[in-house]
Amino acid sequence: MTPTLRISGLGKNYGNLRALDGIDLEVAPGEVIAVVGPSGCGKSTLLRCLNGLEAITDGTVELDGVVITGPGTHWTEIRQRVGMVFQSYELFPHLNVMDNLLLGPRLVQRRERDEAAKEAMGLLERVGLAEKARSLPRELSGGQKQRVAIVRALMMHPELLLLDEITASLDPEIVREVLDVVLELAADGMTMLIVTHEMPFARAIADRVVLMDAGRIIEIAPPEKFFTAPETERAQAFLKTFEFDSVRHRKN
Repeated sequence: MTPTLRISGLGKNYGNLRALDGIDLEVAPGEVIAVVGPSGCGKSTLLRCLNGLEAITDGTVELDGVVITGPGTHWTEIRQRVGMVFQSYELFPHLNVMDNLLLGPRLVQRRERDEAAKEAMGLLERVGLAEKARSLPRELSGGQKQRVAIVRALMMHPELLLLDEITASLDPEIVREVLDVVLELAADGMTMLIVTHEMPFARAIADRVVLMDAGRIIEIAPPEKFFTAPETERAQAFLKTFEFDSVRHRKN
């Protein structure tokens, strides 16, 4: 079976800084990969390279067996197939929820408004936001904005969904409402690459966990193996950080 995504020797330089160094990874159709690691290790840069928001320095990226990182890549077309949800929502503040959702399908895919609006309303119902269709972003909570951002990505019918720290800006009490939507997408077979600091979420949702550090992949393993018997010293040290956090929270 051809992987949905194949990354081969991917590198990214910012001047003299090597932000990504020799990334090799394949993602099968329907697979969910959780990418974890310390801040600044290159996780978000990796996603931005996959969606054409950052130009790669070397290596290749293939989508369904076709290289998408060569000269002449039409990123507008690729981004319809590779959706991305950002930490900061990126909703247009002057448009209501429905108009935010219809913008891409109408302008890029030239879809009929009535058909696209019907799909948008169905997706809003699915994530519990049908009553917010006419609300402006400023009238929504952070969790509601992030659910709208996920629906906006789904409106383009992507083959692959990239999620970049989508709960990092949210209050702890409303993180769950966003994670539940992603868990449902995983159950439906959506292929996803998820950058997250939420270790319980990564353990629950991922088919494989990828640990990055200093721009490199350090370890790849199924979640139970990664969280209970990591092979590398770096993975063991990384996970001990979260053990310390849990002890500290219990004391508090």
